[in-house]
Amino acid sequence: MNIVIVEDEPVIAQRIKRQVAEILSEWQPQLIWFDNFDDAQSHLSETPIDLLLLDLNLHGSDGFELLKMISAEAFHTIIISAYAEQAIRAFEFGVLDFVAKPFNVKRLTQALTRFTDKDSITTGQTKQLAVKKSSGLHLVETKELLYIKADGHYTELHLLDEISHLHDKPIDKLAKLLPDNFVRIHRSYIANIKFIKLLKISSGGSYQLILSNNCELPVSRGRYSALKTLIAI
Repeated sequence: MNIVIVEDEPVIAQRIKRQVAEILSEWQPQLIWFDNFDDAQSHLSETPIDLLLLDLNLHGSDGFELLKMISAEAFHTIIISAYAEQAIRAFEFGVLDFVAKPFNVKRLTQALTRFTDKDSITTGQTKQLAVKKSSGLHLVETKELLYIKADGHYTELHLLDEISHLHDKPIDKLAKLLPDNFVRIHRSYIANIKFIKLLKISSGGSYQLILSNNCELPVSRGRYSALKTLIAI
């Protein structure tokens, strides 16, 4: 597990490094620390990582500039910052969690558990997803998303206008970031329940979800009952 810490105060950086190493000891994390955005960005562009722990203000520089650039990447980001008033804005960029300074080990453990727990059902407040294109980053509004389909280590974002985009984050990671109107209906599909038209059972006992554009998605047997209850509410 490769983790990058971006923090300009050495004492705090060392504390984060020590506590993360203890909390994630079973994963034997490799931790790298940067005290400036330029070096961090250079490393992130060249080296695959699993998690970024990011402060929002380094020597007066705005961490949101880095956040914009890396929001389409496959790794998760947890903000550790004294600027708690920026939490809502940070979540809109698709961060996994926001840990306000001063923090304790319990709060840091909670944030890291969201990262390591594959069965986490917590949902985020992401309003847009950044997709990498040859022309640069393209922002997709989550309110325009019909459904998401797994595509190997990537995901396909399918929109209301029938356009689709490929996103670098796998479906398990995206599931933790999206608002609660996005529901996992199958190991390979997440649907926006705002656009559900019908839930049906076909011959042979298979289940399908029909969306507002008449697109038909498979529903796993284990998720059918919960989805039926959710739609009925």
